[in-house]
Amino acid sequence: MCFSAEASFVASGVLAVAGLASVKKAKFPEQTPFAAIPFLFAVQQFAEGILWMGMGNSRADPFNQISIYIFLILAQVVWPIWVPWSVLMVEKNVVRKKIIKGIMAMGIAVSLYLTYCLFTYDVNAEMHSGHIMYTLDFPLPLVWVTHVFYFIPTVIPLFVSSRKSMFLLGIMILTSFIVAKIYFAAHLISVWCYFAALISIAVWWITSHFKETHMSILPRS
Repeated sequence: MCFSAEASFVASGVLAVAGLASVKKAKFPEQTPFAAIPFLFAVQQFAEGILWMGMGNSRADPFNQISIYIFLILAQVVWPIWVPWSVLMVEKNVVRKKIIKGIMAMGIAVSLYLTYCLFTYDVNAEMHSGHIMYTLDFPLPLVWVTHVFYFIPTVIPLFVSSRKSMFLLGIMILTSFIVAKIYFAAHLISVWCYFAALISIAVWWITSHFKETHMSILPRS
């Protein structure tokens, strides 16, 4: 398969550069959380690269566990809050801001729940069919509810935004989720994060096209 330590480290390097470039392109402080998205993905991919290298090496177990938790904290806890917050910060349409705030509340709730689960139940990762498969021993009755509460804040705010470029980014993220769900269901956490990380390079382009004024956002017709 095409996913490996090398793929993760290369992606991490490219994303770090894209993230730093995006942050430098941000014209106002409220644009910085959105501009920093590629950089956060860079940290996530670097952690998974370290995990790839330690797989099958018992002496690397402590580093493997640290890498697993760094990856999962970003994937499961940070993104459901960061995505709606970063979109909210650059949104000026009053109605859309209220919708995004409601979605962000959902993200905070699921992040708190997933934080509890990550540090209460067993989590592990193993090599499976050429990919990393994360095993999360969370309560089964709440799995589907958690999936819905996770998906909405990490994807939907991009569609609510009044910026057309955000809408296009949302289309790409949603498409990557569908592809990962259909073809890599057993490795969804790892593969979708990898796809989303690569797509997040588009954040640099979006940030570089932000207008020069705080009040530049017009409602999408």
